[in-house]
Amino acid sequence: MKLGIFGGTFDPVHNAHLFVAEQARLLEELDRVLFVPTKNQQHRNQALASAQDRCAMLSRAIAPNDAFVLDETDLRDDATGLTADLLPKLQERHPHARFTFIIGADSLVNSTWMRFDEVLEHLERFVIAPRPGVRPEALQRAIGAVPHRLREKIGTLNMPEIAESATLVRTLLAQGRSVRYLVPDAVWEHIRSHGLYNVAAHA
Repeated sequence: MKLGIFGGTFDPVHNAHLFVAEQARLLEELDRVLFVPTKNQQHRNQALASAQDRCAMLSRAIAPNDAFVLDETDLRDDATGLTADLLPKLQERHPHARFTFIIGADSLVNSTWMRFDEVLEHLERFVIAPRPGVRPEALQRAIGAVPHRLREKIGTLNMPEIAESATLVRTLLAQGRSVRYLVPDAVWEHIRSHGLYNVAAHA
């Protein structure tokens, strides 16, 4: 079985996340895509929504797609938030699977990846979704730092750049504006009904 791994805070999950996951599933011929929320992003701001709310939004967002699965491995008490520590745990749960890691180009270029060689050793593929504002030379520089024997595992998804981001969604909500159609309707309803991201203050 070929499994995609799509990690992040998902704070909140939005339509671009789902689009990237579906494109990766089709282009890489994946059987399933695991959405793996983390409680501890090492090099980014901490999530504003609780893990419980982020999982609830993810569950509702991915429900219409049978190929999408929520995996809470990186929310366990022993989780470090490091991909190098996550992958062996996923291999234990899926011993016969071949893994493809899915990431946005901005996450690769703008984050400091610890034990990146070790991450790639666990994977069959490491695929990058193009993102606006990421210069080609910056992306090539990041890939060029990888040992040659592992570089062949890295590929770029042939898909359009999507500008939507969780930061944009949170910014609009902070301004008291609607994010409907930027996020799935089920996610928008969860945000409103639970007063997430201070949305209740603007009701």
